[in-house]
Amino acid sequence: MPGWPAAARKAKSLRPRSLAARTALLMVAALTLVQVAGLTIHALDRVDLQRLAQTRDAAVHAIGLYRAVALTAPAQRADVVNDYDGGEGATAVLGDMSPQSNLPPSSPALQRQIRADMQLVAIPQSQRPADIVLLGGPLAERLVVGFALPDGTWLNMVMPMPPPRPWHSTAFLIAFLVMTLAAALLTLWMVRRLIAPVATLAEAAERLGRDVNTAPLPEDGPSELATAASAFNTMAGRIRRLIADRTFLLTAIGHDLRTPITRMKLRAEFLEDAELQRKMLDDLNELQAMVAATLEFGRDIAVEEPARPVDLVALMRTVLDDAADARLADEAVLTYAGPQRLVVPARPLAMKRALANLVTNAVLYGGCARVEISPPAGGMVTLTVDDNGPGVPEEALEQVFQPFHRVEESRNRETGGVGLGLPIARNMLRAHGGEVTLSNRRDAAGRVLGARATVTMPA
Repeated sequence: MPGWPAAARKAKSLRPRSLAARTALLMVAALTLVQVAGLTIHALDRVDLQRLAQTRDAAVHAIGLYRAVALTAPAQRADVVNDYDGGEGATAVLGDMSPQSNLPPSSPALQRQIRADMQLVAIPQSQRPADIVLLGGPLAERLVVGFALPDGTWLNMVMPMPPPRPWHSTAFLIAFLVMTLAAALLTLWMVRRLIAPVATLAEAAERLGRDVNTAPLPEDGPSELATAASAFNTMAGRIRRLIADRTFLLTAIGHDLRTPITRMKLRAEFLEDAELQRKMLDDLNELQAMVAATLEFGRDIAVEEPARPVDLVALMRTVLDDAADARLADEAVLTYAGPQRLVVPARPLAMKRALANLVTNAVLYGGCARVEISPPAGGMVTLTVDDNGPGVPEEALEQVFQPFHRVEESRNRETGGVGLGLPIARNMLRAHGGEVTLSNRRDAAGRVLGARATVTMPA
């Protein structure tokens, strides 16, 4: 079928995505089917009861009319029959012969049931019918009964027997809706209780991705959940040890390199060739700066600072003032726009370092830093840092967050650092539950106007 793939994709897109929603949907569907099956069985039993009651009413009405006619004088029997009111479609006539109808004789089981029901009406032995003819029944939707009176005449009756209506009940529909709603609510509550530990595990994994020093999961509850929590805590501990060992190794190498670098700088002072001396000192200064940045990178990761309410606007203004005091740029190119006060939970020193790195990076590579903070939306604060530089190649927008990666590859200390500013900023912001991304600003014609660092963090 031509439209089948599109219809299948659309149906797939409508399926719930969460495990809780899918489990609840399946359980509600299963319970609804069970409800329908149970109510269908109930309806079938109701049909049998309705037919039984319908047959008994027909038998009692028929024998009751016969009794009234049989006990009445022959001259007045016609009046009794004419006064008979058996409901819509019911008729009774006196005749000289048994009922004539195209209906087949009633089934033996129905005849036995009707004759037994007729025994409920007391009739003198002398007035009992000499013969009873039964035609049709529930399947024919009408019952024809013929009674042979003692004088040889016949009382013939036709009584409608409409099909039972098991679903024709307001209480029945209300009961079904109430039971289904109750089952759905209980299912949703139960699924939320059962899936809650899975959601907790997912949140813990998300927190671990932002901050490896996050608190461990409680190892309680059912055995399966306790085992999963224990395995997760063990994994988190191994990740922390791995990062700590890597950071320790990095800082140890950087620390040990400082002494030979200092010795080499002292020896370079004794070189007689001035040009060679200058080149060697430049290389050693660059190497020393890289070692210092490496030690700083390791120190920033290792420091554990408690979080507290911080005025992000005041912190941002301090960073801009520090940049102006350090003569990184004129105050005219260091601007801020946004609210005058915005308190967020943060680690003050780490947050200040991250923002300072973003501002410094914008000034060194883009000539200015225009900072804008947007009011909280959806529980998140957005901060942007724009510059007027040449932008960043599209393929390098993510690579610049790798340690020691620089877009400007000359390694000139006048045009930038050693490639640790953005990685440090991202690590610190992720530890706050936030994120930082880099993009290029473009005009309507598609020309690059500069780079933009976008920070999102919890409000």
